[in-house]
Amino acid sequence: MQLRFYNSLTRRVEPLEPLVPGTVRMYTCGPTVYNFAHIGNFRAYTFEDLLRRTLEYAGLKVTHVMNLTDVDDKTIRGSRAAGVPLRDYTATYKKAFFEDVDTLGIERATVYPAATDHVAEMIALIGKLFEKGYAYQAPDKSVYFSVAKDPDYGKLAHLDRSGMRASVRISNDEYAKDDVGDFALWKAWDEADGDVKWDSPWGPGRPGWHIECSAMSAKYLGETFDIHTGGIDNLFPHHENEIAQAECATGKTFVKLWMHCAHLRVNGEKMSKSAGNFYTLRDLLAKGYTGREIRYVLLGGHYRQPLNFAFDALAAARTALARIDEFTVRMEALAGGSGGAALPSPDWVQKHLDAFGDALADDLNSPLAFAAVFALVNDGNRLAQSGSLDAAGAAAALAALARMDTVLNVLARPAAAIPAQVQSLLDQRAAARQAKNWAESDRLRDAIAALGWTVKDTKEGQRLSKS
Repeated sequence: MQLRFYNSLTRRVEPLEPLVPGTVRMYTCGPTVYNFAHIGNFRAYTFEDLLRRTLEYAGLKVTHVMNLTDVDDKTIRGSRAAGVPLRDYTATYKKAFFEDVDTLGIERATVYPAATDHVAEMIALIGKLFEKGYAYQAPDKSVYFSVAKDPDYGKLAHLDRSGMRASVRISNDEYAKDDVGDFALWKAWDEADGDVKWDSPWGPGRPGWHIECSAMSAKYLGETFDIHTGGIDNLFPHHENEIAQAECATGKTFVKLWMHCAHLRVNGEKMSKSAGNFYTLRDLLAKGYTGREIRYVLLGGHYRQPLNFAFDALAAARTALARIDEFTVRMEALAGGSGGAALPSPDWVQKHLDAFGDALADDLNSPLAFAAVFALVNDGNRLAQSGSLDAAGAAAALAALARMDTVLNVLARPAAAIPAQVQSLLDQRAAARQAKNWAESDRLRDAIAALGWTVKDTKEGQRLSKS
């Protein structure tokens, strides 16, 4: 597979050429742990999971780092409002984040560095920027990066430097996209920070948000690495500032390939609490949807296109996944433990696997990848219906589906434990049908349905599913 991805820096689709052949080092901007992550955040995290799994599908070894921002304006405000220490406050949301990651089937990163554990590395990086003349201490005792001294500043966002205002200082960790000015590397302590502070050569305080990622990525991935990902809202100022800090300190290219996913909208509108369309993953689970269904929707659109998240889409995901589950059950019945999956795939299976791989290689085209899945399902069902699908072919179809699922992670049928009472009724119904006692068969079907299970009669026998 020759992987090709859109580079936000060059604004072109480019072939992936790892710095070290066979290995990819990748950094993801992770959550700010001041609250539960919302589904817009998870649109970004599922995109990054799709990317990582695609790299592994192509045979590459991936070192994946995702930071946890546990000190910034938001976390400090939240901890003080709650009246608990910062570390205890953020621990609650770190735990929730990992629970949500597991619910959505997102592969765990290689390492999750927390900002509060790496302040020494941030201080060292700021020291380098002082040595090279890019950092200065302002009258308010905070330390700022001098944008005017970096001739390359703005290259990621393709900013018009002629419109930049000189000597404007921005102390907030996050600021408006049209604000361009010197940004905080080290924020001097004030009363609003409470007991959150570290000693530094410039006095007590804490790191600015942007310096965190530059310092931690360098520690775990090196001064130059392959891929940096995030939501499009991170591109400026956060990622622009990361580049400035890292490259001015080291004199080296920071990242080869920048990848950003587009915004998520809910029912066609920007998600906000005031609009009543703000959802965390937990909100959706409480409404009866599953992590598998939510992941299906989040992966369904191309990552560089805005995704409209609607409850109709969740309902459609449930239907689509049920169709895949029915196909899986049908193939399992036909395969009957066949070892045919170890043989070369039949042409009709291989063409869908090839289409799947080609779609992923072409800038993670997930809609086309799902189209290849359903083309496999359609062909398999058609061949089974005509009686021309043998056990080896069914086993090959199952193997192809499992191979595709190493990337999508939504295709595997969830194992549902069949209660003993249901299994007993199912066995009785099989005996009734064998004796052609159709009235008893119907009665037992209704009894099974009353317990929350559905029975379908197929050429391969009874097919049981949870209602």
